[in-house]
Amino acid sequence: MTAQLQVETGRDARPATMSQAEWDARIELAACYRIFNRLGWVELIFNHITARVPGEDGHLLINPYGLMYREITASNLVKIDLDGNILGHSDWPVNSAGLVIHSAVHAARPDTHCVMHTHTTAGSAVACLRDGLDWNNFYAAQIYHQVAYHDFEGITVDPDEKPRLVADLGDRNLMILRNHGLLALGASVPSAFTALWTLQRACEIQLAAQQTGQPLQPVTEQAALQSSREALQFTKGVDAGREVFDALWRALDRDEQDYRT
Repeated sequence: MTAQLQVETGRDARPATMSQAEWDARIELAACYRIFNRLGWVELIFNHITARVPGEDGHLLINPYGLMYREITASNLVKIDLDGNILGHSDWPVNSAGLVIHSAVHAARPDTHCVMHTHTTAGSAVACLRDGLDWNNFYAAQIYHQVAYHDFEGITVDPDEKPRLVADLGDRNLMILRNHGLLALGASVPSAFTALWTLQRACEIQLAAQQTGQPLQPVTEQAALQSSREALQFTKGVDAGREVFDALWRALDRDEQDYRT
């Protein structure tokens, strides 16, 4: 987001000991948490969005455990290393369940800047279906064969699960955690967000269509492959999804700006 408001507000509030790059990353991530809240992608104080700290190898930003997404601000995000150790001062702990998933992905995928995990009703419902995501809708076709699966092993607090999760993810940026929820990653916050939004919409439409009890109209493999090649939100690398995310960010700034503090 290049709006003048972000630059001025971010610099005014930045602690003197923090780099501008880290503060800008904090503002963007805090905005993302607030956008999730507006979309209803929340699960009380649970779930996580993590982002790397620019210029600091192996350092991540994560939400403080105990706060709702609408309470997240740039300054109360917690900086941790890949082992979950808190770096610097924090008034809040971090959730060990989130660390297993997020630290595993960040460690295994250096191409990943941001990792998002949700328990939305639609996403978790599709995760409970034996056949998982059905490709026969507009949004699912755009991520045709781009979604990995990982079997449920219980609440994700056991570090021994990390290698299996990473192996199942491979080089894909979307994953359905069976009986659990959704996972998305990207080279930037906007690219991860747009990938997750597409998967979320695919799940919502699938469930709505299945509730009619009518057979689904199949999408041909050729059409699905064409859709996945033409989806604009996935064709710009690190800038993928920037226009969508910035539009939501502008709407957020019109109504609330305390996340910048």
